[in-house]
Amino acid sequence: EEIQNQITTNEERTPALGAKVVARAWLNPSFKKRLLDDARSAIAELEIPIEEHVEFRVVENTPGIHHVVVCTLCSCYPRALLGEPPEWYKSMAYRQRVVVEPRQVLREMGLTLDAEIKLRVVDSTADLRYLVIPKEPEGVEELSEDKAAELVTRDSMIGVAQATSVR
Repeated sequence: EEIQNQITTNEERTPALGAKVVARAWLNPSFKKRLLDDARSAIAELEIPIEEHVEFRVVENTPGIHHVVVCTLCSCYPRALLGEPPEWYKSMAYRQRVVVEPRQVLREMGLTLDAEIKLRVVDSTADLRYLVIPKEPEGVEELSEDKAAELVTRDSMIGVAQATSVR
């Protein structure tokens, strides 16, 4: 029964949970501040459980800075908010190359950043997980949280893509 409960819990964890967190941060500046200062407490406000043994940090992409997440040792990943990691995230090629040539890797994945945007690669570990708040799309402030969450993709919360534009 315990194993089945864990399997069910894992299956319920999808990028929609992370998107809910991001949408709240985009639309609620005080929540965003709490999220950036103490991610675990802010996420708990949304009743999303995070593993007890892991430190959790949230970083924000802005017009001047872009974060991308990697786990150079294995494939540590914020499963509590994003579900299972994509295969490419676990690949040795991504884990090695994104540290050495991050702009090239992002370009190959379809994201070209302007040269003046500072790029930071953040390394998840067995003890620390990261979530990226993607840069807010123009017009997002006019949306409900549910509609804003629809703009957030798994890849944008890893930093290898931007959020979808408001239509």
